[in-house]
Amino acid sequence: MQHRIDTLLQQLKGDQADSVFITSMENVYYVSNYYTDPHERLVAVFADQKDAPLLILPAMEKEDALQAGWKEEMLTYHDHEDVWQLFKDYLKERGRIPASMGIEKDHMSVLRLELLQHILPDTAFPNATELLQNQRNIKDKKEYTLLKQAAVLADFGVKKGIEAIAAGKSELQITAELEYALKQEGVTSMSFATTVLSGAKTASPHGTPDGKQIAPGDLVLFDLGVIFEGYCSDITRTVAYKHVTADQQHIHDTVRIALEKATAASQVGTAISEIDKAARSHIEQAGYGEYFTHRVGHGLGIGVHEFPSLSSNNTKALQEGMCYTIEPGIYLPGVGGVRIEDDIFLTKNGPDVLTAYPRELQIIG
Repeated sequence: MQHRIDTLLQQLKGDQADSVFITSMENVYYVSNYYTDPHERLVAVFADQKDAPLLILPAMEKEDALQAGWKEEMLTYHDHEDVWQLFKDYLKERGRIPASMGIEKDHMSVLRLELLQHILPDTAFPNATELLQNQRNIKDKKEYTLLKQAAVLADFGVKKGIEAIAAGKSELQITAELEYALKQEGVTSMSFATTVLSGAKTASPHGTPDGKQIAPGDLVLFDLGVIFEGYCSDITRTVAYKHVTADQQHIHDTVRIALEKATAASQVGTAISEIDKAARSHIEQAGYGEYFTHRVGHGLGIGVHEFPSLSSNNTKALQEGMCYTIEPGIYLPGVGGVRIEDDIFLTKNGPDVLTAYPRELQIIG
C-alpha cells in the first residue's frame, strides 16, 4: 500500500500540495487495505513527504486495522474525545504542520472542512479528488482477480434470481431469494440496492422493487452487484416471463447488439466517447435513440461508480487495466424496457468480459 501513497504524493507535488488527507471509505481502503464503514465517525489517512503515513480511526477499530495489515502509525480516539484537536496536537508535536493538504472535495463535508481550517488556519486545501480517481483507474493483477470473482458472484446472483421467477411472486420476494442465495455463498454486501423490476416498471432505469407480482408477458429486469474483498461487480440482464412479443424481442435484440458493438470497440487508445457512440448509434438506427436516456457505462472497482465515466463527451483514451461497465438500454414509458450490462476489464489485447451470464433473451416458465 505504501507505493500507492508514494505515487499520490509525487503527483500532488505537481499541484503544489505537500500532504494529503484521505477520508472516503473507498480511498482509505485503497491506500491502507483497511475496509470499514465509519458511519458518522472520522476514519482518515494523512500522508506527507516527511514521515510515515498516519491512520486516524476510532479506538474500537484499532485491532481490525492491525488485522488488515496496517503497520504504520495510528491515531486512535474514543467517542468522548475531540479527534480534530488530537490531530492538531499530533501534527504540532512532530513538526508536520502542512503548508497545503490535498482533500477529497467530492466527499468531505463542509463541516469537516471548516474543522480542518479551524485547526490548520494557515494551510491551503487543494482538491486531490481527481488524482486519487485517476490513480485508481488502472487496476493491478490482484485487483483484476478480485473484480473477476465479484463478477462470478454477480452471474450467480442473476442465475438465482431468474430461477426464482414464478407465478404469484413479487419483485421483492425474488430480490430476497437471490440475495439469500448470495449470502449462502459468503457474500457479505451488495454493491448497491438490488433491482428487480417487471412489466411496465422496467421502463425506469432506476426503478425500485415492490410488491408487484410477476405476470405472464412481463419483461423482468435484474440489476445487481456484490462486493468481494472490497471490489464491486455490476450486472444487468432482462428476461421474459411465459411469452414474448415481437416488439419485446426486437428491443432486446437491439440492446444486445449495441452491447456487442460497444464491447468490440473497447480497445486501448480508443476515445471513451467512442464506446458510447458504438452502442448509441446502433440504438438510434433502430429508431429508439430517444429512449436510451443515460451514458453507456461507468468505471468499476472499489466503488461501483468510479472513473472513467463512459459518456458521449469523454474524449480521454481507454488504457490497459481499466475496468468499467457497458450497459445500453431502451426504456419505453408505460410499456417497458430492456437493459443488458457487462463488466469489462481492458487488456492490451482488448476487452476481457468478466460477467458471463447469457445475454440472449430467455423466456422463463
